[in-house]
Amino acid sequence: MSSSFPPVPSSSHPLTPYGWDDDWAVAFSPYAEQGLVPGRVVRVDRGQCDVITADGPVRADTAFVVPRDPMRIVCTGDWAALDADGDPRFVRTLLPRRTAFVRSTSSKRSDGQVLATNIDHIVVCVSLAVELDLGRLERFLALALSSADGAALLGEGQSPGAHRSEPVVLLTKADLVPDAVTLSHLVRDVEAIAPGVQVLPVSSTTGEGLDVFGAVVRGGTSVLLGISGAGKSTLANTLLGRDAMEVRAARDVDGKGRHTTTTRNLLLLPHGGVLIDTPGLRGVGLFDAGTGVEELFSEIEELAARCRFHDCAHEREPGCAVLAALADGDLPDRRLESYRKLLRENQRIVAKTDARVRSEILRDFKRKGAEGRAAMQAKRGRAR
Repeated sequence: MSSSFPPVPSSSHPLTPYGWDDDWAVAFSPYAEQGLVPGRVVRVDRGQCDVITADGPVRADTAFVVPRDPMRIVCTGDWAALDADGDPRFVRTLLPRRTAFVRSTSSKRSDGQVLATNIDHIVVCVSLAVELDLGRLERFLALALSSADGAALLGEGQSPGAHRSEPVVLLTKADLVPDAVTLSHLVRDVEAIAPGVQVLPVSSTTGEGLDVFGAVVRGGTSVLLGISGAGKSTLANTLLGRDAMEVRAARDVDGKGRHTTTTRNLLLLPHGGVLIDTPGLRGVGLFDAGTGVEELFSEIEELAARCRFHDCAHEREPGCAVLAALADGDLPDRRLESYRKLLRENQRIVAKTDARVRSEILRDFKRKGAEGRAAMQAKRGRAR
């Protein structure tokens, strides 16, 4: 006689508020047969993690899931299979991740760092207390738009696009903008570089925009990302209705704050939804974010499809639709430069593990070198 049992319906499961659903129940059923119990990782710290289970929070050891691949380290947002009891409790395995926000590390290798997993909304927080850095925002969004491929990147059997994290841009500290007209212009500036992305001005001080944002985060798991001083922890406290996260004031001169949040914390919101607060990010290196760059700069990709040559580099080629749009003023120069910069950076990251891409970079380097030498010789000939 089979010892298997049908998965517990998600609607009656104690972990439903934390994102448990029927699909997770099906994925977990083999581990249930082994006597393990499910839980969601709410915090990771030095080889141990806090996990919320059907019976409440527990402290668990991650010694059994220490991988060679840094992308498979236990992360906030993971769904785990744990020992049913014992002292200490151990995480035995992780369920395949649906989505993941991954950035590159400062390592010279091709390592990635997973910042949060199984997320439905990637919320990029940008402070209006300082001048908007559109280039930095484009970098965040390129990574966010690539999160649909996160599980496939990790080799966990998910097909690209099966699940997707939707990016949202929060313009925080909107109360510091002097008037509504200026605020409207700032929103439009961000919308122009984030096609299809919801842009919300909010203020934790006045409550502006928080009702709309609250409705967004009630729809699943959301992660707050941004540089230090962007107001993430203040926003988390406001949504929670209590001071769960420590907050320090940002400097007036540049809007930067000290790293108040030092770990990634998963928080259950009182009106529904789950929020992951993260430390301020000093650097946001791309990690195999080609699909995100293409989607974020869709207007340039559409122009490129009209170029005379299919391998047009959009530099000096005749019949280049991208350069024509630049000359006509339809494409801002800053936008094209940001596109080129992110493509080059992402190509370098991918080339560390892809011989074909390395070959393409070398071939392009040689071509540009030959063109430079030819131009120099032509210049010398004219000088004679």
